[in-house]
Amino acid sequence: MDPNQIKGTEGYEKCVEEFVTATLSINFFDLHKDFLSFFPKSKSIVLDLGAGIGRDASHLFKMGYTVIAVEPLKEFRSKGSSLYSLDKIIWIDDSLPELSELKEYDNRFDFILASGVWHHLNGKEQSISIGRISELLKPNGIFALSLRNGPAGVGTQVFSTDSNRTVELASKFGLLNLLLLENQPSLMKNKKEVTWSRLVFQKSKV
Repeated sequence: MDPNQIKGTEGYEKCVEEFVTATLSINFFDLHKDFLSFFPKSKSIVLDLGAGIGRDASHLFKMGYTVIAVEPLKEFRSKGSSLYSLDKIIWIDDSLPELSELKEYDNRFDFILASGVWHHLNGKEQSISIGRISELLKPNGIFALSLRNGPAGVGTQVFSTDSNRTVELASKFGLLNLLLLENQPSLMKNKKEVTWSRLVFQKSKV
């Protein structure tokens, strides 16, 4: 294993093609139907955290946004760059919680999406991540977050998530909870034991 590999990506490098197949089997609009009404209504700059192979980033680009896709696993970035070569997605090799490569983007994002990545962060990292995301958002910017609940899948670094704790943490960083849906079924086949929570936050003006 690459000694520089981000812990949260461990396991995925062994099943890239399986991940691609599973990702492409899920419709973007079905997966994010609860977030759609919160997407910016005008041209905006959006951030896809843990972008994987770029399925979501591609759809966001086609919706007219400037898209920054952050993905630490080089195999996924390579696959995404190939699959969506015609889309003007800005790929960045970076990861939560620090997102140190995004310093020039502080206070610039209108919308941030983190789908299926939070369970790869431990409690301390989740807290740091919330603070960093708040720094990246514009005032009134939106943060959409999906929390996975259930047994580990491909990834070997899996931690518990807690919607209420996440809402509490977010409030400390000026993020107001606008949506909280729990116990949402997985759209992936053979994942009946996995449920999802979906949350939306808005950064305060001050």
